[in-house]
Amino acid sequence: MITGHTRLLAVLGDPVRHSLSPVMHNAAFAAVGLDACYVALPTPGTALATILSALWQMEWVGLNITLPHKQAVMNYLSGLTPTAISIGAVNTLYRGESGWWGTNTDGLGFIQPLQDWQGERAVVLGYGGATRAVVWGLQQLGCRGIHIFTRDAGKLTAAAAGVQVHLWTDLGQYLPQADLLVNTTPVGMAPAVTASPLTREQLTALPPGAWVYDLIYTPRPTQLLQIAAQLGYWTQDGLAMLVGQGAAAWDYWFSQAAPLAVMTRSLEQYFSGSTGA
Repeated sequence: MITGHTRLLAVLGDPVRHSLSPVMHNAAFAAVGLDACYVALPTPGTALATILSALWQMEWVGLNITLPHKQAVMNYLSGLTPTAISIGAVNTLYRGESGWWGTNTDGLGFIQPLQDWQGERAVVLGYGGATRAVVWGLQQLGCRGIHIFTRDAGKLTAAAAGVQVHLWTDLGQYLPQADLLVNTTPVGMAPAVTASPLTREQLTALPPGAWVYDLIYTPRPTQLLQIAAQLGYWTQDGLAMLVGQGAAAWDYWFSQAAPLAVMTRSLEQYFSGSTGA
C-alpha cells in the first residue's frame, strides 16, 4: 500500500524503461514489509542535474544510475566513497547531510557468479562506466591479464597495472588467449535484440572452455550468449550482477539486509511469465 510515508527510490537512465530493478526491489520491499516504492525514471543527460536536485529536495531515499550517466553523475554529487573513486563511476546514490553521495556496487555484483571461474586472462568489450566496475571486479578475483577494447581512439590512455586498452580492430589477436569475454557495451539490448557485438566467426576464436559474460539481462539470453552457447562456451548473463549490485545498495539505503533470494526469484518469475508481465 502506498501511503503518505512511503519512501521513494528510482533508477535513472536513458533509456531506462527496460530496467528490471523495479521488479526486484518492489518484491523485496513487500517481502520484508518496507513502506517503499521503486520506479524507473527516464533521464536525458541534459536534465540529469535538474532531476537529481529535484529528487533530493523531495527527500527520495536513494537512486541507482545506469547508462549513460555512470560517469557524468559524479559531477553533481556531494561526495564519493573510496570504491566509487577507485572504479571511476557511480551506480548508487544515497543521502548525505547536504546532498547526494555516490558509490559503486556494480563490481561486487559482477563477480558474484564468477566464484568458480579459474581463468587469468580476460577480454572486455567497451570502455564505459560499467567497464570500470568489471575491471575492478576482475582485479579482486586476481585476474592478471585484462584487455579492454574500444572503438574510440581517444580512450587509448594509460591503464592500471595488468590492464591494457586496445582498438577494436586489434581484437582478433587477443580472443584466442581469452579465458573470459565480457560484453559491457549496449549492443544487443532492447530494442535491437538481434544485434551482437561479435559475429559467430569472431567467437569461434575463443579457446575451448572459455566463459562469455554479457552484462545485458534483457533480452534473456542475448544474441551474443545464444551464439556462444551454440558454440559450446560457458555463458553468463547480467541477471546475477543485477541482483548482486541491487542487494549491495541496500547497505546504503536501509538498516536491513536485502532478501537476495526474493529478488532473484522475482526476476526469474518475470522471465518465466508467471507474474503476468
